[in-house]
Amino acid sequence: MVNIPRINELAKKAREVGLTPEEKEEQRILRQEYIDSVTGSMRAQLDNTYIVEKDGTKTPLK
Repeated sequence: MVNIPRINELAKKAREVGLTPEEKEEQRILRQEYIDSVTGSMRAQLDNTYIVEKDGTKTPLK
């Protein structure tokens, strides 16, 4: 699970006082995990989306 509060905490600290190299790396990793999570959710949703024709047939999106 993505730690969004930590992402926000690091973003706030970056704006206010700056981040250490370790914190910058942590921020990069957390942001990538978030992007991967959103991409995975979207892909799963699209994999289960079908176009229903007037005759009732279902065609999966490609």
